[in-house]
Amino acid sequence: MFLLTGCGGVNSPAPTPTPGPTPNEWTWVSGSASVNQAGIYGTQGVAAAGNTPGARVNPCAFTDLSGNFWLFGGYGTGSPAEYGDLNDLWKYSGGMWTWVSGSNHIEQAGTYGTLGGPNASNVPGARFMAACWTDVSGNFWLFGGVGLDSAGTRGSLNDLWKYSGGQWTWTSGSNTVAEVNVAAGEYRPGVYGTQGVPAPDNVPGARDDAATWTDLSGNLWLFGGGGYDSTGAIGILNDLWKYSGGQWTWMSGSNTHNQMGTYGTLGTPAPGNVPGARNNPVTWVDKSGNLWLFGGQGEPASGTPYGAGPYDLNDLWKYSGGQWTWMGGSNVNSQPGVYGTQGTAAPGNIPGARECAVSWTDAAGNFWLFGGFGFDSRSGAYEVYGDLNDLWKYSGGQWTWMSGSNLAGQTGTYGTQGTPAPGNAPGARADTVGWIDGSGNLWLLGGAALNELPDGKFNDLWKYQP
Repeated sequence: MFLLTGCGGVNSPAPTPTPGPTPNEWTWVSGSASVNQAGIYGTQGVAAAGNTPGARVNPCAFTDLSGNFWLFGGYGTGSPAEYGDLNDLWKYSGGMWTWVSGSNHIEQAGTYGTLGGPNASNVPGARFMAACWTDVSGNFWLFGGVGLDSAGTRGSLNDLWKYSGGQWTWTSGSNTVAEVNVAAGEYRPGVYGTQGVPAPDNVPGARDDAATWTDLSGNLWLFGGGGYDSTGAIGILNDLWKYSGGQWTWMSGSNTHNQMGTYGTLGTPAPGNVPGARNNPVTWVDKSGNLWLFGGQGEPASGTPYGAGPYDLNDLWKYSGGQWTWMGGSNVNSQPGVYGTQGTAAPGNIPGARECAVSWTDAAGNFWLFGGFGFDSRSGAYEVYGDLNDLWKYSGGQWTWMSGSNLAGQTGTYGTQGTPAPGNAPGARADTVGWIDGSGNLWLLGGAALNELPDGKFNDLWKYQP
Protein backbone atom coordinates (compact mmCIF):
# COMPACT_ATOMS: atom_id res chain seq x y z
CA MET A 1 0.00 0.00 0.00
CA PHE A 2 1.23 3.48 -0.84
CA LEU A 3 0.43 6.33 1.58
CA LEU A 4 0.88 10.09 1.56
CA THR A 5 1.44 11.73 4.93
CA GLY A 6 1.89 15.33 6.06
CA CYS A 7 2.07 17.43 9.23
CA GLY A 8 1.65 21.05 10.35
CA GLY A 9 3.03 23.04 13.25
CA VAL A 10 0.96 24.31 16.16
CA ASN A 11 0.50 28.14 16.51
CA SER A 12 1.85 28.78 13.03
CA PRO A 13 0.14 29.60 9.75
CA ALA A 14 -1.34 26.61 7.99
CA PRO A 15 1.05 25.48 5.28
CA THR A 16 -0.03 25.19 1.69
CA PRO A 17 -1.07 21.55 1.24
CA THR A 18 1.23 19.44 -0.88
CA PRO A 19 -0.76 18.26 -3.89
CA GLY A 20 -1.50 14.57 -3.78
CA PRO A 21 -2.01 12.28 -6.75
CA THR A 22 -4.75 13.51 -9.07
CA PRO A 23 -7.34 11.00 -10.27
CA ASN A 24 -7.05 9.81 -13.85
CA GLU A 25 -3.34 10.56 -14.17
CA TRP A 26 -0.41 8.29 -14.99
CA THR A 27 2.91 8.29 -13.11
CA TRP A 28 6.13 6.82 -14.51
CA VAL A 29 7.48 5.07 -11.40
CA SER A 30 10.65 3.20 -12.41
CA GLY A 31 12.47 1.47 -15.22
CA SER A 32 13.70 3.15 -18.36
CA ALA A 33 12.07 5.44 -20.91
CA SER A 34 14.26 3.67 -23.50
CA VAL A 35 13.62 0.22 -24.92
CA ASN A 36 15.58 -3.04 -24.66
CA GLN A 37 17.22 -2.43 -21.28
CA ALA A 38 19.15 -5.24 -19.56
CA GLY A 39 18.12 -6.33 -16.09
CA ILE A 40 19.91 -5.05 -12.98
CA TYR A 41 19.67 -8.04 -10.65
CA GLY A 42 21.80 -7.08 -7.70
CA THR A 43 22.17 -9.79 -5.04
CA GLN A 44 19.60 -12.55 -4.99
CA GLY A 45 17.23 -12.08 -2.08
CA VAL A 46 18.27 -8.47 -1.39
CA ALA A 47 16.07 -5.51 -2.30
CA ALA A 48 17.85 -2.45 -3.69
CA ALA A 49 16.77 0.84 -5.20
CA GLY A 50 18.83 0.22 -8.35
CA ASN A 51 17.43 -3.24 -9.09
CA THR A 52 15.06 -3.62 -12.03
CA PRO A 53 13.92 -6.47 -14.26
CA GLY A 54 15.08 -6.30 -17.85
CA ALA A 55 12.77 -5.45 -20.74
CA ARG A 56 10.41 -8.31 -21.56
CA VAL A 57 7.16 -9.47 -23.11
CA ASN A 58 4.60 -12.08 -22.01
CA PRO A 59 5.81 -12.67 -18.44
CA CYS A 60 3.59 -13.98 -15.64
CA ALA A 61 2.56 -11.84 -12.70
CA PHE A 62 0.72 -12.19 -9.41
CA THR A 63 -0.03 -10.26 -6.22
CA ASP A 64 0.41 -11.89 -2.81
CA LEU A 65 -1.86 -11.39 0.22
CA SER A 66 0.41 -8.62 1.50
CA GLY A 67 -0.04 -6.64 -1.70
CA ASN A 68 3.45 -7.28 -3.06
CA PHE A 69 3.79 -7.69 -6.81
CA TRP A 70 5.62 -10.71 -8.27
CA LEU A 71 6.97 -11.21 -11.80
CA PHE A 72 8.16 -14.40 -13.49
CA GLY A 73 9.94 -15.00 -16.78
CA GLY A 74 8.82 -13.87 -20.19
CA TYR A 75 10.86 -13.27 -23.32
CA GLY A 76 13.38 -10.48 -23.01
CA THR A 77 16.76 -9.45 -21.66
CA GLY A 78 18.68 -10.93 -18.78
CA SER A 79 22.01 -9.68 -17.51
CA PRO A 80 24.01 -9.02 -19.60
CA ALA A 81 21.70 -7.89 -22.42
CA GLU A 82 21.00 -11.21 -24.12
CA TYR A 83 17.60 -11.95 -25.67
CA GLY A 84 15.73 -15.14 -24.89
CA ASP A 85 13.37 -17.01 -22.59
CA LEU A 86 13.65 -16.09 -18.92
CA ASN A 87 12.88 -17.88 -15.64
CA ASP A 88 13.77 -15.14 -13.14
CA LEU A 89 11.36 -14.49 -10.27
CA TRP A 90 11.08 -10.93 -8.88
CA LYS A 91 9.22 -9.23 -6.04
CA TYR A 92 8.26 -5.53 -5.98
CA SER A 93 7.65 -4.23 -2.45
CA GLY A 94 8.17 -0.89 -0.76
CA GLY A 95 9.17 0.71 -4.03
CA MET A 96 12.10 -1.67 -4.65
CA TRP A 97 12.68 -4.81 -6.69
CA THR A 98 14.18 -8.03 -5.31
CA TRP A 99 15.50 -10.85 -7.51
CA VAL A 100 14.12 -13.85 -5.62
CA SER A 101 14.97 -16.98 -7.64
CA GLY A 102 15.70 -18.38 -11.07
CA SER A 103 18.56 -17.31 -13.28
CA ASN A 104 19.76 -13.94 -14.54
CA HIS A 105 20.65 -15.66 -17.83
CA ILE A 106 18.38 -16.79 -20.65
CA GLU A 107 17.34 -20.28 -21.83
CA GLN A 108 17.55 -22.18 -18.56
CA ALA A 109 16.17 -25.73 -18.32
CA GLY A 110 13.60 -26.57 -15.67
CA THR A 111 14.43 -28.41 -12.45
CA TYR A 112 11.26 -30.41 -11.75
CA GLY A 113 12.16 -32.62 -8.84
CA THR A 114 9.43 -35.09 -7.82
CA LEU A 115 5.84 -34.62 -8.97
CA GLY A 116 3.94 -33.11 -6.06
CA GLY A 117 7.06 -32.51 -3.97
CA PRO A 118 8.16 -28.95 -3.12
CA ASN A 119 11.89 -28.36 -3.03
CA ALA A 120 14.10 -25.31 -2.70
CA SER A 121 16.04 -26.30 -5.83
CA ASN A 122 12.96 -26.69 -8.04
CA VAL A 123 12.35 -24.02 -10.67
CA PRO A 124 10.31 -23.92 -13.90
CA GLY A 125 12.29 -23.67 -17.09
CA ALA A 126 12.57 -20.35 -18.89
CA ARG A 127 9.38 -19.53 -20.81
CA PHE A 128 6.98 -16.92 -22.06
CA MET A 129 3.25 -16.81 -22.97
CA ALA A 130 2.46 -19.03 -19.96
CA ALA A 131 -0.87 -19.02 -18.10
CA CYS A 132 -0.83 -17.87 -14.49
CA TRP A 133 -3.10 -17.42 -11.48
CA THR A 134 -3.10 -16.34 -7.83
CA ASP A 135 -5.28 -18.55 -5.61
CA VAL A 136 -7.29 -17.40 -2.58
CA SER A 137 -4.41 -18.39 -0.26
CA GLY A 138 -1.97 -16.16 -2.12
CA ASN A 139 -0.10 -18.99 -3.87
CA PHE A 140 1.12 -18.46 -7.43
CA TRP A 141 0.30 -21.00 -10.20
CA LEU A 142 1.92 -21.31 -13.61
CA PHE A 143 0.92 -23.45 -16.61
CA GLY A 144 2.56 -24.18 -19.94
CA GLY A 145 3.74 -21.57 -22.41
CA VAL A 146 6.68 -21.82 -24.78
CA GLY A 147 10.05 -22.54 -23.24
CA LEU A 148 12.48 -25.14 -21.97
CA ASP A 149 11.67 -28.47 -20.37
CA SER A 150 13.69 -30.63 -17.97
CA ALA A 151 16.11 -31.67 -20.73
CA GLY A 152 16.62 -28.11 -21.98
CA THR A 153 14.53 -28.77 -25.11
CA ARG A 154 12.55 -25.73 -26.27
CA GLY A 155 8.92 -26.16 -27.28
CA SER A 156 5.32 -26.14 -26.09
CA LEU A 157 4.67 -27.03 -22.44
CA ASN A 158 1.72 -28.26 -20.34
CA ASP A 159 3.38 -28.44 -16.92
CA LEU A 160 1.54 -26.97 -13.92
CA TRP A 161 3.57 -25.38 -11.11
CA LYS A 162 2.72 -23.95 -7.70
CA TYR A 163 4.86 -21.39 -5.85
CA SER A 164 4.17 -21.35 -2.12
CA GLY A 165 6.29 -20.67 0.94
CA GLY A 166 9.28 -19.76 -1.21
CA GLN A 167 9.38 -23.10 -3.04
CA TRP A 168 8.22 -24.38 -6.43
CA THR A 169 6.21 -27.62 -6.80
CA TRP A 170 5.58 -29.38 -10.11
CA THR A 171 1.96 -30.53 -9.67
CA SER A 172 0.66 -31.77 -13.05
CA GLY A 173 1.47 -32.27 -16.73
CA SER A 174 4.68 -33.38 -18.40
CA ASN A 175 8.27 -32.35 -17.76
CA THR A 176 9.02 -32.61 -21.49
CA VAL A 177 7.72 -30.58 -24.43
CA ALA A 178 4.73 -31.68 -26.50
CA GLU A 179 6.77 -32.05 -29.68
CA VAL A 180 7.58 -35.72 -29.10
CA ASN A 181 9.01 -36.43 -32.57
CA VAL A 182 8.55 -33.57 -35.01
CA ALA A 183 10.11 -35.44 -37.93
CA ALA A 184 7.56 -38.22 -37.50
CA GLY A 185 4.68 -35.85 -36.82
CA GLU A 186 4.23 -37.04 -33.24
CA TYR A 187 2.84 -34.54 -30.71
CA ARG A 188 1.47 -35.10 -27.22
CA PRO A 189 -2.31 -34.49 -27.16
CA GLY A 190 -4.45 -33.14 -24.35
CA VAL A 191 -6.27 -35.72 -22.26
CA TYR A 192 -9.87 -34.48 -22.01
CA GLY A 193 -11.76 -37.37 -20.48
CA THR A 194 -15.51 -36.86 -20.13
CA GLN A 195 -16.84 -33.31 -20.16
CA GLY A 196 -17.80 -32.22 -16.66
CA VAL A 197 -16.04 -35.13 -14.93
CA PRO A 198 -12.71 -34.64 -13.11
CA ALA A 199 -10.12 -37.42 -13.40
CA PRO A 200 -6.49 -37.85 -12.29
CA ASP A 201 -5.30 -38.42 -15.87
CA ASN A 202 -7.01 -35.39 -17.38
CA VAL A 203 -4.67 -32.60 -18.48
CA PRO A 204 -4.93 -29.78 -21.04
CA GLY A 205 -2.65 -30.05 -24.01
CA ALA A 206 0.44 -27.87 -24.21
CA ARG A 207 -0.45 -24.31 -25.16
CA ASP A 208 0.43 -20.65 -24.97
CA ASP A 209 -1.49 -17.37 -24.66
CA ALA A 210 -4.47 -18.91 -22.85
CA ALA A 211 -6.96 -17.02 -20.66
CA THR A 212 -7.14 -17.59 -16.89
CA TRP A 213 -9.37 -16.84 -13.90
CA THR A 214 -9.48 -17.75 -10.20
CA ASP A 215 -13.04 -18.09 -8.90
CA LEU A 216 -14.28 -17.17 -5.42
CA SER A 217 -13.73 -20.75 -4.22
CA GLY A 218 -10.10 -20.71 -5.33
CA ASN A 219 -10.53 -22.98 -8.37
CA LEU A 220 -8.28 -22.26 -11.35
CA TRP A 221 -9.88 -21.82 -14.78
CA LEU A 222 -8.17 -22.01 -18.19
CA PHE A 223 -9.60 -21.17 -21.62
CA GLY A 224 -8.26 -21.59 -25.14
CA GLY A 225 -4.90 -20.43 -26.37
CA GLY A 226 -2.77 -21.83 -29.14
CA GLY A 227 -1.74 -25.45 -28.70
CA TYR A 228 -2.48 -29.14 -29.03
CA ASP A 229 -5.98 -30.65 -28.98
CA SER A 230 -7.21 -34.18 -28.16
CA THR A 231 -5.83 -35.57 -31.43
CA GLY A 232 -2.40 -33.98 -31.09
CA ALA A 233 -3.20 -31.47 -33.85
CA ILE A 234 -2.06 -27.90 -33.29
CA GLY A 235 -4.28 -24.84 -33.66
CA ILE A 236 -6.28 -22.30 -31.69
CA LEU A 237 -8.50 -23.73 -28.95
CA ASN A 238 -11.79 -22.86 -27.22
CA ASP A 239 -11.79 -25.49 -24.48
CA LEU A 240 -12.63 -24.40 -20.92
CA TRP A 241 -10.94 -26.26 -18.04
CA LYS A 242 -11.23 -26.14 -14.25
CA TYR A 243 -8.46 -27.25 -11.86
CA SER A 244 -9.79 -28.12 -8.41
CA GLY A 245 -8.73 -30.57 -5.72
CA GLY A 246 -5.64 -31.54 -7.71
CA GLN A 247 -7.58 -32.65 -10.81
CA TRP A 248 -8.44 -31.11 -14.19
CA THR A 249 -12.02 -31.07 -15.56
CA TRP A 250 -12.92 -30.25 -19.17
CA MET A 251 -15.96 -28.00 -18.66
CA SER A 252 -16.97 -26.51 -22.02
CA GLY A 253 -15.95 -25.93 -25.62
CA SER A 254 -14.46 -28.38 -28.09
CA ASN A 255 -11.63 -30.88 -27.77
CA THR A 256 -10.54 -30.06 -31.34
CA HIS A 257 -9.01 -26.85 -32.62
CA ASN A 258 -10.12 -23.84 -34.73
CA GLN A 259 -13.81 -23.81 -33.74
CA MET A 260 -16.12 -20.94 -34.67
CA GLY A 261 -18.11 -19.21 -31.94
CA THR A 262 -21.77 -19.92 -31.19
CA TYR A 263 -23.11 -16.56 -30.00
CA GLY A 264 -26.84 -17.11 -29.63
CA THR A 265 -28.85 -14.02 -28.64
CA LEU A 266 -27.08 -11.01 -27.15
CA GLY A 267 -27.56 -11.00 -23.38
CA THR A 268 -29.19 -14.46 -23.24
CA PRO A 269 -27.37 -17.48 -21.77
CA ALA A 270 -27.82 -20.83 -23.48
CA PRO A 271 -26.22 -24.29 -23.13
CA GLY A 272 -24.99 -24.22 -26.74
CA ASN A 273 -23.31 -20.81 -26.56
CA VAL A 274 -19.52 -20.78 -26.61
CA PRO A 275 -16.81 -18.29 -27.65
CA GLY A 276 -14.85 -19.23 -30.72
CA ALA A 277 -11.28 -20.47 -30.51
CA ARG A 278 -8.85 -17.70 -29.58
CA ASN A 279 -5.62 -16.72 -27.93
CA ASN A 280 -4.53 -13.57 -26.09
CA PRO A 281 -7.94 -12.43 -24.76
CA VAL A 282 -8.31 -10.57 -21.46
CA THR A 283 -10.33 -11.71 -18.45
CA TRP A 284 -12.00 -10.50 -15.28
CA VAL A 285 -13.93 -12.02 -12.35
CA ASP A 286 -16.89 -9.98 -11.07
CA LYS A 287 -18.01 -9.66 -7.44
CA SER A 288 -20.44 -12.56 -7.89
CA GLY A 289 -17.67 -14.85 -9.10
CA ASN A 290 -18.72 -14.90 -12.77
CA LEU A 291 -15.96 -15.23 -15.38
CA TRP A 292 -15.68 -12.58 -18.12
CA LEU A 293 -13.75 -12.75 -21.41
CA PHE A 294 -13.01 -10.03 -23.98
CA GLY A 295 -11.52 -10.15 -27.46
CA GLY A 296 -8.32 -11.88 -28.44
CA GLN A 297 -7.20 -13.29 -31.76
CA GLY A 298 -9.44 -16.05 -33.03
CA GLU A 299 -12.59 -17.21 -34.73
CA PRO A 300 -15.87 -15.22 -34.71
CA ALA A 301 -19.36 -16.61 -35.40
CA SER A 302 -19.07 -16.44 -39.16
CA GLY A 303 -17.23 -14.87 -42.05
CA THR A 304 -13.94 -13.06 -41.89
CA PRO A 305 -14.17 -9.82 -43.91
CA TYR A 306 -10.48 -9.84 -44.76
CA GLY A 307 -10.01 -13.48 -45.68
CA ALA A 308 -9.03 -16.53 -43.69
CA GLY A 309 -8.74 -16.10 -39.92
CA PRO A 310 -7.85 -15.89 -37.18
CA TYR A 311 -8.43 -12.17 -36.68
CA ASP A 312 -8.79 -9.80 -33.75
CA LEU A 313 -12.11 -9.78 -31.89
CA ASN A 314 -13.98 -7.39 -29.57
CA ASP A 315 -16.74 -9.66 -28.28
CA LEU A 316 -17.51 -9.64 -24.54
CA TRP A 317 -18.63 -12.88 -22.84
CA LYS A 318 -19.76 -13.96 -19.37
CA TYR A 319 -19.58 -17.52 -17.99
CA SER A 320 -22.02 -18.12 -15.15
CA GLY A 321 -23.90 -21.16 -13.90
CA GLY A 322 -22.18 -23.36 -16.46
CA GLN A 323 -23.35 -21.33 -19.46
CA TRP A 324 -21.82 -18.69 -21.72
CA THR A 325 -23.58 -15.39 -22.52
CA TRP A 326 -22.55 -13.02 -25.31
CA MET A 327 -22.69 -9.67 -23.50
CA GLY A 328 -21.43 -7.10 -25.99
CA GLY A 329 -19.20 -6.30 -28.94
CA SER A 330 -19.45 -7.88 -32.36
CA ASN A 331 -19.68 -11.47 -33.59
CA VAL A 332 -17.68 -10.38 -36.65
CA ASN A 333 -13.93 -9.82 -36.50
CA SER A 334 -11.77 -6.73 -37.12
CA GLN A 335 -14.12 -4.10 -35.69
CA PRO A 336 -12.92 -0.53 -34.95
CA GLY A 337 -13.45 1.02 -31.54
CA VAL A 338 -16.33 3.35 -30.71
CA TYR A 339 -14.71 5.75 -28.22
CA GLY A 340 -17.33 8.42 -27.65
CA THR A 341 -16.24 11.25 -25.34
CA GLN A 342 -13.30 10.63 -23.03
CA GLY A 343 -14.53 10.19 -19.47
CA THR A 344 -18.17 9.67 -20.46
CA ALA A 345 -19.89 6.27 -20.44
CA ALA A 346 -22.32 5.49 -23.27
CA PRO A 347 -24.22 2.37 -24.38
CA GLY A 348 -22.63 2.49 -27.84
CA ASN A 349 -19.01 2.70 -26.65
CA ILE A 350 -16.85 -0.38 -27.23
CA PRO A 351 -13.09 -0.97 -27.46
CA GLY A 352 -11.90 -2.04 -30.88
CA ALA A 353 -10.96 -5.62 -31.67
CA ARG A 354 -7.61 -6.48 -30.11
CA GLU A 355 -5.28 -9.07 -28.64
CA CYS A 356 -2.51 -9.01 -26.02
CA ALA A 357 -4.11 -6.30 -23.85
CA VAL A 358 -3.91 -6.13 -20.02
CA SER A 359 -6.83 -6.06 -17.57
CA TRP A 360 -7.65 -5.29 -13.94
CA THR A 361 -10.69 -5.59 -11.64
CA ASP A 362 -10.97 -2.86 -9.00
CA ALA A 363 -12.44 -3.14 -5.49
CA ALA A 364 -15.80 -1.81 -6.69
CA GLY A 365 -16.00 -4.57 -9.29
CA ASN A 366 -15.30 -2.37 -12.32
CA PHE A 367 -13.29 -3.85 -15.18
CA TRP A 368 -10.31 -2.01 -16.70
CA LEU A 369 -8.58 -2.62 -20.04
CA PHE A 370 -5.39 -1.14 -21.50
CA GLY A 371 -3.77 -1.26 -24.92
CA GLY A 372 -2.88 -4.36 -26.84
CA PHE A 373 -2.55 -4.84 -30.58
CA GLY A 374 -5.69 -4.14 -32.58
CA PHE A 375 -8.04 -1.64 -34.19
CA ASP A 376 -8.34 2.02 -33.27
CA SER A 377 -11.28 4.40 -33.90
CA ARG A 378 -10.83 4.69 -37.67
CA SER A 379 -13.35 2.76 -39.75
CA GLY A 380 -14.55 2.28 -43.30
CA ALA A 381 -11.86 2.26 -45.97
CA TYR A 382 -9.30 3.56 -43.44
CA GLU A 383 -9.48 0.96 -40.68
CA VAL A 384 -6.14 1.03 -38.89
CA TYR A 385 -4.67 -1.48 -36.49
CA GLY A 386 -1.48 -1.45 -34.50
CA ASP A 387 -0.26 -1.01 -30.96
CA LEU A 388 -2.71 0.82 -28.69
CA ASN A 389 -2.44 2.84 -25.46
CA ASP A 390 -6.12 3.46 -24.72
CA LEU A 391 -7.44 2.85 -21.20
CA TRP A 392 -11.08 1.74 -20.75
CA LYS A 393 -13.41 1.13 -17.81
CA TYR A 394 -16.43 -1.20 -17.93
CA SER A 395 -19.00 -0.42 -15.24
CA GLY A 396 -22.75 -0.85 -15.05
CA GLY A 397 -22.82 -2.52 -18.45
CA GLN A 398 -21.18 0.41 -20.27
CA TRP A 399 -17.68 1.22 -21.49
CA THR A 400 -15.87 4.50 -20.80
CA TRP A 401 -12.73 5.62 -22.63
CA MET A 402 -10.65 6.96 -19.73
CA SER A 403 -7.16 7.81 -21.00
CA GLY A 404 -4.71 7.45 -23.86
CA SER A 405 -5.34 7.92 -27.57
CA ASN A 406 -8.05 6.64 -29.91
CA LEU A 407 -5.35 6.24 -32.58
CA ALA A 408 -2.78 3.47 -32.83
CA GLY A 409 0.98 3.87 -32.67
CA GLN A 410 1.36 6.50 -29.95
CA THR A 411 4.70 7.08 -28.24
CA GLY A 412 4.90 7.42 -24.45
CA THR A 413 4.84 10.71 -22.57
CA TYR A 414 6.92 9.99 -19.45
CA GLY A 415 7.17 13.36 -17.76
CA THR A 416 9.21 13.41 -14.54
CA GLN A 417 9.77 10.06 -12.84
CA GLY A 418 7.60 9.83 -9.74
CA THR A 419 5.40 12.80 -10.66
CA PRO A 420 1.86 12.38 -12.01
CA ALA A 421 0.75 14.79 -14.74
CA PRO A 422 -2.31 15.11 -17.00
CA GLY A 423 -0.28 14.58 -20.17
CA ASN A 424 1.58 11.47 -19.01
CA ALA A 425 0.73 8.16 -20.70
CA PRO A 426 2.52 4.89 -21.44
CA GLY A 427 3.32 4.39 -25.09
CA ALA A 428 1.25 2.02 -27.20
CA ARG A 429 2.15 -1.58 -26.40
CA ALA A 430 1.03 -5.17 -26.05
CA ASP A 431 2.04 -8.27 -24.06
CA THR A 432 2.42 -6.35 -20.80
CA VAL A 433 1.33 -7.28 -17.25
CA GLY A 434 -0.35 -5.37 -14.47
CA TRP A 435 -1.69 -5.49 -10.96
CA ILE A 436 -3.85 -3.40 -8.63
CA ASP A 437 -2.67 -2.24 -5.20
CA GLY A 438 -4.53 -1.86 -1.91
CA SER A 439 -5.32 1.77 -2.68
CA GLY A 440 -6.96 0.87 -5.96
CA ASN A 441 -4.17 2.15 -8.22
CA LEU A 442 -3.53 0.32 -11.49
CA TRP A 443 0.06 -0.73 -12.21
CA LEU A 444 1.52 -1.57 -15.60
CA LEU A 445 4.92 -3.12 -16.44
CA GLY A 446 6.83 -3.74 -19.64
CA GLY A 447 5.48 -5.14 -22.89
CA ALA A 448 6.45 -4.26 -26.43
CA ALA A 449 5.42 -2.64 -29.67
CA LEU A 450 4.47 -5.78 -31.58
CA ASN A 451 5.09 -4.25 -34.99
CA GLU A 452 8.67 -3.51 -33.92
CA LEU A 453 9.68 -6.93 -32.56
CA PRO A 454 12.32 -8.12 -31.83
CA ASP A 455 13.06 -4.51 -30.89
CA GLY A 456 10.87 -2.25 -28.82
CA LYS A 457 10.64 -4.14 -25.51
CA PHE A 458 9.98 -2.07 -22.38
CA ASN A 459 10.85 -2.39 -18.68
CA ASP A 460 9.09 0.77 -17.52
CA LEU A 461 6.74 0.65 -14.52
CA TRP A 462 3.65 2.90 -14.45
CA LYS A 463 0.92 3.72 -11.91
CA TYR A 464 -2.56 5.04 -12.71
CA GLN A 465 -4.86 6.43 -10.05
CA PRO A 466 -8.53 6.01 -11.08
